[in-house]
Amino acid sequence: MQRSITSHLVAVFWQLSGMASSLISWDEIWVFMNYSELAPAYIRAIAPYIPGKPISELERELGIPNMGIGGIVKLASNENPLGASPKAIAAAHAALDQISLYPDGNGYALKAALVKRYAVEFEQVFLGNGSNDLLELAARAFLTVGDKGVYSDHAFAVYPLAIQAVGAVGISVAARDFGHDLDAMRKAAVEQGAKMIFIANPNNPTGTFVSGNTLLEFLRALPANILVVLDEAYNEYLPVECRYDSVSWVKEFPNLIISRTFSKAYGLASLRVGYALGNAQIMDMLNRVRQPFNVNSMAQAAAVAALQDTEFVQQTFALNLRGMKQIVDGLTKLGLEHIPSYGNFVSFKIKDATRIYRRLLESGVIVRPIANYAMPDYLRVSIGLESQNEKFLSALQQALT
Repeated sequence: MQRSITSHLVAVFWQLSGMASSLISWDEIWVFMNYSELAPAYIRAIAPYIPGKPISELERELGIPNMGIGGIVKLASNENPLGASPKAIAAAHAALDQISLYPDGNGYALKAALVKRYAVEFEQVFLGNGSNDLLELAARAFLTVGDKGVYSDHAFAVYPLAIQAVGAVGISVAARDFGHDLDAMRKAAVEQGAKMIFIANPNNPTGTFVSGNTLLEFLRALPANILVVLDEAYNEYLPVECRYDSVSWVKEFPNLIISRTFSKAYGLASLRVGYALGNAQIMDMLNRVRQPFNVNSMAQAAAVAALQDTEFVQQTFALNLRGMKQIVDGLTKLGLEHIPSYGNFVSFKIKDATRIYRRLLESGVIVRPIANYAMPDYLRVSIGLESQNEKFLSALQQALT
């Protein structure tokens, strides 16, 4: 086993203190070792991703019983308040009969459904264990120590984590009105020799949106040797007038990777299944670094069924529109500023956000503090059912008094 600097220092200490080396073994010296030193410096420097607080954790902390809508309300992780499509749940249950078998490592049925939906080739589809898996594999496949990746301030926290985890250098570009400044991002990527750019559209946690025409102009102005990961996790929540056909761009831009998920509008967050669309050569590289069987059988079956249940997705979209209005109207009545959002969440500005967050927890309402996104004066709330939204607004009003 390779001995760290700490171990050598410990050995030297014992020798200098006059103790015979035969009186102490390396097994005893390891007790003093800092094992984190065995990891590369760029791994030790990572600040782990902090997920939204689960209901069970709040139950343990405060002893609040979960009694459905009247109990704890979680509006922290942008989950679908309708749950999942009944068709998807039925498909997942059916897949339980074969959990003793490994899943289809190539995900044929799900890929076939995506090929049919988007009129692409099989080789242009890649499946991931949630869209986070796609983002991390893109960095792992194409970045190495010393390479550079670009993302925006206030953008999804996984982008810098994925870049740093492979020893590459992250370049954060100042946001414009809490959203992506694509001109500045392109300039930074070109001038600093970056290999990859991450764009979230709509963006999490701010909810901002870049129009399809603006994105298209950006791609056409960008050198073809810079890869673009277009993260469209909240694509299904876009108003009809804002929608654009990014999939058709794959033919024109072989450097484009489109990332989407079944965790949000489709309600399959727990099953962890996402997909990427792009150039066949890029998808091939992603396949070379992914884990075998990275998408389980239940996830694949449920995703196929969910993709076909367009009625459920439409119900989700309609509920989100109503809930967004309810939340925004409520925040406005309370005199609170918010960032206009195109997702299924809203970030709002509030004085003493940490204290308000804690008071909401005490009322059984979980939202998301976003100080780690350099937004210490903001909280993010997911859109829930009408009754959940009302409970949040009522608890917020009480917390402000």
